[in-house]
Amino acid sequence: MSNLIICEKPSVAAAIAAALGAKERGDGFFHGGGRVVSWCYGHLVELAAPAAYDEKYRRWNLADLPILPETWKYTASEGKKKQLDILLSLMGRADVEDVVNACDAGREGELIFSLVYDFCGCQKPVQRLWIQSLEDAAIREGFEKLRPGADYENLRRAALCRAQADYAVGINATRLFSCLYGSTLPVGRVQSPTLAMLAEREAAIDAFTPEPFYTPLIDCGAFAASGERLPGSEAAEDVRAASDGQPALVLSVEKARKTA
Repeated sequence: MSNLIICEKPSVAAAIAAALGAKERGDGFFHGGGRVVSWCYGHLVELAAPAAYDEKYRRWNLADLPILPETWKYTASEGKKKQLDILLSLMGRADVEDVVNACDAGREGELIFSLVYDFCGCQKPVQRLWIQSLEDAAIREGFEKLRPGADYENLRRAALCRAQADYAVGINATRLFSCLYGSTLPVGRVQSPTLAMLAEREAAIDAFTPEPFYTPLIDCGAFAASGERLPGSEAAEDVRAASDGQPALVLSVEKARKTA
């Protein structure tokens, strides 16, 4: 019997296969030593376009908003169906008794795996590999400490909610503002706040008024020591007057090489 190990990227699959002795190469997977190791190329399954719910959504109309699916539909990501079919075939093999989620240790890794697993209709037991390093020793240690996939159910749900929220915000807000203003205006949960921060920063730069400052400087011969920037000449003069003629004691010197 074999484990089917599903990774997020081909490079990770190659590292895990090498560490576990799965040295034989198949079409879209490695195998050997009771292990079958394959990969996802990132997201192989994604939320279906609005037209998958109703043909009327092919046209953007204000009257059709909001688009809020009661049951979410999914489809194979464009250009990645071959690898998805390979995983479907591997999951159905009689000698594969369970599936190991070896996607990246995090929320997105949970989502990538679960979408493929559910889309393929797989019902075989799931174990979770949770590692932060691709060193051989770390991989082998991780496989000695596999945990049930159900232990990460809340993380999977959080990832799924985030993806569905992104879809709902992006689809509805983009269509809303595009219809209102007669031009395609992409709006998203992440890109719109990020754009707002960039616009705010750009406005601050445009409104910036340069102001003079003064920096106390002590000439130590081979090098110079500078103090903090001071807003006015009087404060700088006070520092100069207080140190005029006074000996300076160097307590420490740090040297660093920097490149532009």
